[in-house]
Amino acid sequence: MLITEIARKARVSPATVSRAINQPQLVATDSLARIRAVMQEHNYVPAPLNRRRGPKARLPEHRRIGVWFVGAKANNPSLNWFQDQLLQVQSTDPRYRVDLRVLFSNTPDELPRTLGSEGLDGVIVQGMEPSAQCLAQLREIPHVWFMTRRSDTYPGDYVEPNNEENGIMAADYLKSRGHKTVAVISTDPEYSAITRRTDAFLARAKQIGLTAHTILGQANPGVSYLEISPLQAESDVLVKRLAAAPGKVTGLYLPVDHFCGSFFRSLRESGRKPERDVETILGNYNPMIYHNLDHSPAVIDINLGTLVRKVIDHLLWRIENPTVAGRIGISVSPRLLTSGAPRPAAS
Repeated sequence: MLITEIARKARVSPATVSRAINQPQLVATDSLARIRAVMQEHNYVPAPLNRRRGPKARLPEHRRIGVWFVGAKANNPSLNWFQDQLLQVQSTDPRYRVDLRVLFSNTPDELPRTLGSEGLDGVIVQGMEPSAQCLAQLREIPHVWFMTRRSDTYPGDYVEPNNEENGIMAADYLKSRGHKTVAVISTDPEYSAITRRTDAFLARAKQIGLTAHTILGQANPGVSYLEISPLQAESDVLVKRLAAAPGKVTGLYLPVDHFCGSFFRSLRESGRKPERDVETILGNYNPMIYHNLDHSPAVIDINLGTLVRKVIDHLLWRIENPTVAGRIGISVSPRLLTSGAPRPAAS
């Protein structure tokens, strides 16, 4: 079978088929899947590598990187998500030749005990913002902040979700559904992602003519977001405050999802039923949480898999380019998943 025939059946160019055979890491995921499906259907087996023409894929150098969870207890099972995401990435893309080490520190004022003995090429930082002293000690190791920065003044490179787009998207969605009075509801109001999403939602709601209420729980100063567990009692309080809000609130935005199960339970116990009495949009999509809900609200996916790829890509670049000056920031846009739309596979 000729490459031109494969290209025609897969709806791509012959050059793309050649890249799929020799340099698959350069081909878009959907195109690569179609090409491989055609090749499998017709039992097409490429010639051995030493007999192929054109450029060949060269695997990158194997790197040893650490993920430092700042302000988190060691062996916290809820923090396995990064390793799970990385395994998915590695299973589909041979470029990610990474040996991962997970590091912990109880406070932002201390470095992980094993940092010096791990022989790391670079570090991904997540959790609480490390103290200035710790960052100074970390200066000799390439590092990139991952997920929402705790302050705009964080001095290093970062990869984070676009929280402003998240809030704007939620307000636009509720407006499109015909709601006039809405509310943003959340626990942990001082968590930076919640603050940014809430501010963007309120600003957009005002801009498009919605009446918006803010119903936020208690702050947890000095406690890492990685270690916070939502309490049912706090959800009960939030529901009571929702009932007391002026006007009839029919649209809700929950900028994060870790407390939504307890919130919906409190809402039902108060006599208000999700979907029937209020419509909700969630600002985060966690399959383990979402698929345990008794209904399927609209949800904003922050594209965690893409974020993981981007932070690894950028850390590998920073390892190769340690002397390039300036702070580099990368923001990943979210996507709206409406009720009934196909969801990404659970990790």
